Amino acid sequence: MTGVMNKASPEKKCENREDSEHWRCHDFLVLFLASSVLIPTEVAFVELAVASAEYSVLLLGLDNAGKTTLLSQIKALYQPRPDGAPSPNPGKTVPTVGQNVTTISLPDMYLKIWDVGGQISMRNLWQSYYSSCHAIVFVVDSSDVGQDPDITRLPLSSNRRSSSGSGQSGNDSNTFTEQMVGINAPGSDFGRLDECRQVLESVLQHSEVAGVPILVLANKQDREDSVEVVRIKEGLVRKVFEGDTGGALRDSRVLPVSALLGSGVQEAVEWVQTRVKWNKEARPPLMR
Repeated sequence: MTGVMNKASPEKKCENREDSEHWRCHDFLVLFLASSVLIPTEVAFVELAVASAEYSVLLLGLDNAGKTTLLSQIKALYQPRPDGAPSPNPGKTVPTVGQNVTTISLPDMYLKIWDVGGQISMRNLWQSYYSSCHAIVFVVDSSDVGQDPDITRLPLSSNRRSSSGSGQSGNDSNTFTEQMVGINAPGSDFGRLDECRQVLESVLQHSEVAGVPILVLANKQDREDSVEVVRIKEGLVRKVFEGDTGGALRDSRVLPVSALLGSGVQEAVEWVQTRVKWNKEARPPLMR
C-alpha cells in the first residue's frame, strides 16, 4: 500500500502542476481581455454619460421690464454659493446695455441664457441671436399699463392692419423704429404695453424663430398696480399669437412672475427645460 501511494504521488503532483499552469493561463487571458476590451468600453461609457446637451435661451423684452433682475434670480436659484449658504436676494439691478450671459447646470442639460438690452438702439441686434436660440423668454412689465386698464382693447399694430389686405408683413426688414414702437407717443392710454405688443409681434414674424418655444412672463406681479396675468394673456398675448405668421406650430405659455421677489422663477425655468427637449429634433442642442 505504501509503495502504491508513493508511486502515485508524483503523478498527482504533476496533475496539480498542470492544473496550476492551466489556471494561470486562464487568469492571464481574462486580464488581457479585460484590459483590451472591457476597460476602453467602460471609459467610453463614462465619457458618454457625462456629455450633456446645451440649449441657448434668449431673454428679451422692453427696457425696464425686469430681464436682468430675472437673470439674477435664476443665478441665485441655480448657482448656489460654494459654502452652501443660500444666495442673497439680488434686488433691483441696473438695466443692461449690451448683453449679460450666464449658464446654469440642470440634471439633464445646460441652459445658456442671453439677456440682451431692450433699448430701441439694441433691439435691432436681437435678430443676430435668433438662429442659434432654442427658446425665447419675453418679459413684460405688467405694471406699465397707462391710463386705460382694459388692455383687451389694445389695437392691432399698424403693420398688421396695413398687411391684412396684401397678405404680406409690413415689417419685412424686421427692424425697430421709433415710429413703429410709438416712442413719440409717451402718453398712450395703454402705457408701454402697446409698444410691447408691437415688439413681440416683430419678433414672432422673423423667419428664424419659426417654431421656437416662447414663454411670456408677466413680470412685477408683486406690485399693486400690476395687471393680472389673465388680462395680459387675453389683451396682449392672444392678439399677438393670433397674428403669428411664423409658418410653424409654436409652443407658448404665459406665466406670472415677480423677478424682484423670485416668485414663479423656478416654474419658468422648468417650462423652458421641458420645451427645449420636446423641440430638440427641430433645434438640436450643442453637446458639451
